[in-house]
Amino acid sequence: MRMNIVILAFVFLNITTVINGGITSKYVRQAQPSTEMPLSTFPSPAGHNAPEQVHIIQGDYNGRGIIISWVTPLNLAGSNVVTYWKTVDGDVKPEKKKTHASTSSYRFYDYTSGFLHHATIKGLEYDTKYIYEVGSDESVRQFNFTTPPKVGPDVPYTFGIIGDLGQTYASNETLYHYMSNPKGQAVLFPGDLSYADNHPNHDQRKWDSWGRFVEPCAAYQPFIYAAGNHEVDFVPNIGEPHAFKPYIHRYHNSYKTSKSTSPLWFSIRRASAHIIVLSSYSAYGKYTPQYVWLEQELKKVNREETPWLIVMVHAPWYNSNNYHYMEGESMRVMFEPWFVNNKVDLVIAGHVHSYERTERISNIKYNVTNGLSSPVKDPSAPIYITIGDGGNIEGIANSFTDPPPSYSAYREASFGHAVLDILNRTHALYTWHRNQDNEPVAADSIMLHNRYFFPVEELPSSRA
Repeated sequence: MRMNIVILAFVFLNITTVINGGITSKYVRQAQPSTEMPLSTFPSPAGHNAPEQVHIIQGDYNGRGIIISWVTPLNLAGSNVVTYWKTVDGDVKPEKKKTHASTSSYRFYDYTSGFLHHATIKGLEYDTKYIYEVGSDESVRQFNFTTPPKVGPDVPYTFGIIGDLGQTYASNETLYHYMSNPKGQAVLFPGDLSYADNHPNHDQRKWDSWGRFVEPCAAYQPFIYAAGNHEVDFVPNIGEPHAFKPYIHRYHNSYKTSKSTSPLWFSIRRASAHIIVLSSYSAYGKYTPQYVWLEQELKKVNREETPWLIVMVHAPWYNSNNYHYMEGESMRVMFEPWFVNNKVDLVIAGHVHSYERTERISNIKYNVTNGLSSPVKDPSAPIYITIGDGGNIEGIANSFTDPPPSYSAYREASFGHAVLDILNRTHALYTWHRNQDNEPVAADSIMLHNRYFFPVEELPSSRA
């Protein structure tokens, strides 16, 4: 019944507001600088050695594990312990369990981090709400999360999609607009988190303030991250020659459970989705570890169990904005044939600070003699989403090519977020919500058809 109502509403929208593809939105965002919120906006929580920057991510391949991460100023007894329990009805006393986290810290130029704790909990029950506590004595802080349903082809699930967020006043709008939607269960985040590297010597305090900023969401639902260029933090001139150092220390994931050799590329299965995360800024040529891993991972995808195949990268492969134009081209040339052959449903990227959605297109027929080098419609190809519009300090990318290319279905220079509402093995409702006059407005939507179970061309999208 839920799917029928959604489809009827969607068809009605299409009847009333259909616009052909290749649209550049006429909406003009109000002039508002992307001003960063000051560090004082996000103080540490009260209490001696209180845990902060709490966040969670899936801790295994299939959704029965969770990684809980937090930071404390001091490494005192009990500061690395998480207590957790299932919610119970009535007067039943919950069975509380404890897990100890691994603890580390790092130095970066003139900064020393707090103590970073990462606790992995496995063997959780599917589709179950858990309460968890971190901290000790008077500084205990309590949060909760809900595990996903058991992996299966018709399991409904709702992902939020946010990219290039940063920590400006516009970022705050984006995050809280997403949080105002009670349906969101996990966030797909295609890179560029704190923008600490936009400050002198890659001011690491901005990593701390970003962790406090997103905690009201990230402590309750898992964020699945891809690393962006602002996570690289490669600055040998100040004695920091190790790329991704702060990001890897702060944001652990379960890469080993998908047989990856690096936390920068990995995969998870969640509900009815198989999600592959790639690294735009790690080697991906033939014989490299990322290439070899992806080749093997695609062979493991079982569409009978997880029909929705989603890939996240940071640099977009199809982008009609002059900003970062064709920066993802070499990775596209390397992997696009695999994506088409495996009928990937959706590719999500960030990097470009605007919004764009493509048609289902591919450009895989070129060789040095045939001259076939233009994108063409392809029912086996993914739709490409560019959603680097979270609101970061660098502002809006408002220089689209003119006229719009045939592969571009909709594009707009605004800040916002998206929601992917998977309904069953054949249909998923995708909506993009712009930040408009302090309200999230659903400005673009399309009912997606699964490439494996229902490879039928989608209806034209509706737009506000």
